[in-house]
Amino acid sequence: MELNALLATPAILPSLPRAVALLMSELAHEEPNLRRVNQLFGTDPALAARLLEKANSDAFAGPRTVAGISEALALLGTADLRELVSTAPLGTASRSVPGLNLQQFWRYSLAAAKFARSLAGSVHHSQAAAYTAGLLHGIGELLIHQADPERVQSLNTLVAPLDLRRAKLEGRIFGYCYNQVSAGLAERWQLPEAVVDALKYQHAPFENRTYEPLAGVVHLAVWRVRAHEAGMDEKEMVVTFPDQVGLPLGLDIDMVLRQDPIDWNPKPEESADAADPDLYLV
Repeated sequence: MELNALLATPAILPSLPRAVALLMSELAHEEPNLRRVNQLFGTDPALAARLLEKANSDAFAGPRTVAGISEALALLGTADLRELVSTAPLGTASRSVPGLNLQQFWRYSLAAAKFARSLAGSVHHSQAAAYTAGLLHGIGELLIHQADPERVQSLNTLVAPLDLRRAKLEGRIFGYCYNQVSAGLAERWQLPEAVVDALKYQHAPFENRTYEPLAGVVHLAVWRVRAHEAGMDEKEMVVTFPDQVGLPLGLDIDMVLRQDPIDWNPKPEESADAADPDLYLV
């Protein structure tokens, strides 16, 4: 399937069932705890995407586009949020996205968002935009898996979905990779141009005519979290560190690792409990 055809198909993005349940419980209160609502939306790429799409729609759009979850929440009323959450497709461990471990994907996306936010703070970039870009950067992988499960399964036997080589191999096989799909969705949702460009060029930040620092931030966050998922040791991280992306931002490997906001141990088990957003609140 060509990229434009893929982007033209309805995006059915599965959400963490427990995140949906906790949000519905919180939104049932007469005065929901907005900090709790913000945290819960921030644990789930699909819910965050639905929220930002709604906030940037013609019905809510203000003088500028919205990049952050808290900004989006300020525009929507409780009734709007209840409807948005109650209609969210729920994900399961095996059926929603063939060939993709959703528990791992949710955990990985949240870690990338946290790391991107931390790095953005160190280079004086928008932390809200960085968190959003980190959380949504891999969402295109869901569509690719859903659209062509047979070819994707063949690719998965060569490299895992979170392998550092994944984008390059997807480009060879499909003619596009997950980051271009993520950017296409973000553009359709009318997210800010800086976020769209960060998603589009995250794999190769210097391919853009104008270097977008946020793309570099996301690239480094993705490298760090995928290195963890691959079980890389310190020597392997030194060898794979993308210094050509980090150095223009003033970040070498030591500085990047010092910005690590995540306690990687103990690692949650790949079980239903691992989907509990209380384990991952921002």
